[in-house]
Amino acid sequence: MNHCKVIVIDTTKHSFALHGTDANGGTVFNKTLTRAKVLPFLSTQAPCTVALECCGGSHYWGRAIRALGHNVKLIPANYVKPFVKRQKNDANDAAAVAEAASRASMRFVAVKTRDT
Repeated sequence: MNHCKVIVIDTTKHSFALHGTDANGGTVFNKTLTRAKVLPFLSTQAPCTVALECCGGSHYWGRAIRALGHNVKLIPANYVKPFVKRQKNDANDAAAVAEAASRASMRFVAVKTRDT
């Protein structure tokens, strides 16, 4: 498997859609994992940027993923919406977050600590 520059996670209740891109923006993988398998999968990946759409649980996931050595970027949902190209589903949402995360002018949200 090629080295991923950015891994995007679209969180849902039961399963997460993951989209990995390389340095050229090409797709390395698209996969769906259950909650229990996300952190073990990310622990096998080389340190890279992991982007998530900002929501209630994204700060928890951001802290857990950062503990694995990855750089975490949270993107507000209203900044991702313009990048959705097709019908709304988890895989397309993950691809849209990857596109948004690759923009140099994108604004990100800081991961909150447990106390804030």
